[in-house]
Amino acid sequence: MIERTFDEYRRLFEEHLMDFIPDIDQKSITLYDSMRYSLTAGGKRIRPVLLMAACEFCGGKAEEALPYACAIEYIHTYSLIHDDMPCMDDDELRRGVPTNHMVYGDAVATLAGDGLQSAAYEAMQRDMLLYFDNFDALKSRIRAAYEIVKGAGVTGMVAGQIADVEAENKRCSKELLDYIHITKTADMIIGAVRAGARLGSCSDEELENLTVYAENLGLAFQVCDDILDVEGDQDLLGKETGHDEANSKATYPALYGLDESKKKLRELTDAAKEALAEYYDNAELFVSLAEMLASRVY
Repeated sequence: MIERTFDEYRRLFEEHLMDFIPDIDQKSITLYDSMRYSLTAGGKRIRPVLLMAACEFCGGKAEEALPYACAIEYIHTYSLIHDDMPCMDDDELRRGVPTNHMVYGDAVATLAGDGLQSAAYEAMQRDMLLYFDNFDALKSRIRAAYEIVKGAGVTGMVAGQIADVEAENKRCSKELLDYIHITKTADMIIGAVRAGARLGSCSDEELENLTVYAENLGLAFQVCDDILDVEGDQDLLGKETGHDEANSKATYPALYGLDESKKKLRELTDAAKEALAEYYDNAELFVSLAEMLASRVY
């Protein structure tokens, strides 16, 4: 049962954000500094909050989900560090501060991303080692880790990134655009929600409904970002705008225009809310989050 607000989950997460970073030798301290720089720069923390909330939605405890919530944020942050580099999107601002490579250089930024990715896997596996005498708990943790890794991997986020890169300066079909958005953005959100549900020992019906919610929320999140890149306030967003058009990116506004993109955002937001309508108050956090994300445009 969910009894916390989004901000309460976020505060809990922030208190433990650095807990699962391995001890790094002083001789490699620049690596730690670079990882910490991007991790603590802020952010909405949507993925870890969704993971913890899904865990409690299904009967688990958010505190027990923290290693996995931190792991998915480590992975997300590594992806942002690499995305921002000159060989990818070449961004100089992220979360209102200079991007990692602007502060530490390309080589250190690359290694910081690598370090965060491996730290994520280590955090989850270290937690699993505590449950060798509890097969059901261990099984739920293995399944949760799989959901996270799958969402971030070569059939998820990384697949979407390569498709996104190769679609630059080309005419993009609707099918390819949907594929890019689902894999690049939605799959990590799906992975967060499904991982939390696994940790909470979800029923099959709960898992299915949460997955439908996450699919629609993930797509809505990316459509919203596409729109904000066209007409958002750079100071409020904490990152450069107009970047998609400048780099001939495949986006919803580029393919459909702003009005149709906003209509699509509303449809996806409503579909996300409808997926959990039968759970009433227990789903309020998920419903309000969907509206909060859409409200950045409306």
